[in-house]
Amino acid sequence: MEILGKLFGSVAKVKLMRLFLLNPELALTTVEVIKRSRVSGVTTRKELKLLEEINLVTKKTKNNNAIWQLNATFPLLPHLRSLVKSNLLDRRQELIRQFNRCGKISLLIVSGVLIEDEDSRVDLLVVGERIKRGMLERTIKSVEAELGLELRYAIMATGDYTYRLNTSDKFLRDVLEYPHERLIDRLIHRTSQT
Repeated sequence: MEILGKLFGSVAKVKLMRLFLLNPELALTTVEVIKRSRVSGVTTRKELKLLEEINLVTKKTKNNNAIWQLNATFPLLPHLRSLVKSNLLDRRQELIRQFNRCGKISLLIVSGVLIEDEDSRVDLLVVGERIKRGMLERTIKSVEAELGLELRYAIMATGDYTYRLNTSDKFLRDVLEYPHERLIDRLIHRTSQT
């Protein structure tokens, strides 16, 4: 169990807290919370009730559906948000392991919300060969559920990446010229842009 899970008593609670703290504009039904967090229905309902009791989230009812949203006036909001954000990339080795199972990954770049830079065009760039697309998408969904964020991502074959890099492709220039971190880099050709 990760540190925040131990600190707050459950990994499920941390997932739900991240979902609301990092997406303050969202108003979600219980079913949507379950789907996005990948936490079982029983556990989600229990944890939402606890978060409502401390007034971190609010519940409204619309058409017999509970609608949950972050309480923007919660007094510890900035502190909790900072705490869950600081933990996002503490698990770099776990991310590398998860993505390596998805094929022969040559390059894995994290940027955007994963490194607290809202200006990036993508949060993940995955480059490789024999990528198992279904497994990769499940891995990304799992990471999204754990982080409480929807990620913008791009997947490219190594040859396509190299071609686009050599033609000064605007998308790649935008990714590589903004702040990013290479979690996996097995490419022979290095660029001066990074």
